[in-house]
Order: sequence, then structure tokens, then C-alpha cells
Amino acid sequence: MNSQLDKERSPVERRGLLLVLSSPSGAGKTTMAGRLLQSDPLITLSVSLTTRKARSGEIDGRDYFFVDEQIFEARRKAGELLEWARVFNHSYGTPRAAVEDALEAGRDILFDIDWQGAQQIAEAMAQDLVRVFVLPPSGPILEERLRARAQDSDQVVADRMARASDEISHWGEYDYVIVNDDLDASSAALQAILVAERHKRDRQMALPRFVRRIQESL
Repeated sequence: MNSQLDKERSPVERRGLLLVLSSPSGAGKTTMAGRLLQSDPLITLSVSLTTRKARSGEIDGRDYFFVDEQIFEARRKAGELLEWARVFNHSYGTPRAAVEDALEAGRDILFDIDWQGAQQIAEAMAQDLVRVFVLPPSGPILEERLRARAQDSDQVVADRMARASDEISHWGEYDYVIVNDDLDASSAALQAILVAERHKRDRQMALPRFVRRIQESL
């Protein structure tokens, strides 16, 4: 395990946190999320349900839980989803039970979701939530990145660009904003945010008892 991360781990028992990363498609949040997951063993990715088909290289249960519309609707109506949204004619949602269990166990969960999902999580678990919005340096660079992925048709790229302005308009709802003009710097900023949030007083549940022990030993 990374020795620096070992040093950053608090000696005090704490509650986990929910780190939400949002951006218009193509701004780099998925790449940043992947880097964070590789470098920080104390956080795991929330695996969402989705009704879209798996893309090349995606694995059911690792990238998403791929389900049909009937199963998705049944779970949504049963209250089993912490948040859900309809994006580009497909449904996405987060299983509630797994998230609640992780928080209680002091584990951090990363969400790669849009502003709609972030709003729903804020309504349900505001005290556990840390929201980060990723902006592209400019509109032309955003389109260039979308085309460089070579995953989508020209029409899909056009649809994503048309949607980007509305998505970006929600930046003010987030706790932190990162302009991703340099991937290394942006990834470092995201890690720094996570480390700082882990050390917030209210998340360290056993802190009063820990401080008393220190005082008694003086």
C-alpha cells in the first residue's frame, strides 16, 4: 500500500464519505476517477445499474450492472436505488444498500454521475456528500476530446455537445470545481480534496474519545 496514503489515514475511527464527480461528457471525469481508484486503495467505485448495453471491454458487475427496463423499474419502485436518472434514453441508478453499508464501515465511495444524481444523493445523504465538478478548458477542446474517443457517431457527439451547456450550468451546486486543462494537475487536486475531506472533524466519530485519551496521558 502507498506509504503516503498510510500516513494520511486517520488513527481515529471515521464514517465513510461519498465523493461525487460530475462533468459534461468528455471533460475527463472518468479518466480522473480511474486514476484516483488506482492510486488510493481507501476508495472504491460505486457500481451503478444501467439499462444500456455494455460497451466493448465493459464487464457486468465491475463497470455496471446491466439490467433490462423491467428489472430497473422494479428496483426503483421498491426504493432500492439511492439515486437514478434517465440519460440519452437509458436509465442509470445506484443501489442504496451497498452504499449505506460502506459508509457505516468507514469506506469511501466514488460516484461518476451527473448533476441529477448528485441532487438526489444530496437529498438523502447530504452530511456524507462531497461534490466535485470537472470543467473542460473550452467548448472546442470538449468537442475535440469527444471525437478523439472514437466511441460515438457524429450525431451522438452533437447530442453530447448540445447537452453540455445545461450540465455545466449546475457547477454552482458543487463544493469544488476543477478545470481539467492538465490531467496530472487535475488528478492531484482531486486527491487533495479527498484527503482533506477525510480529516473533517465531524467525520471522525471517535475523535472526542481519542482526544480525551491524549489529554489523560499528558
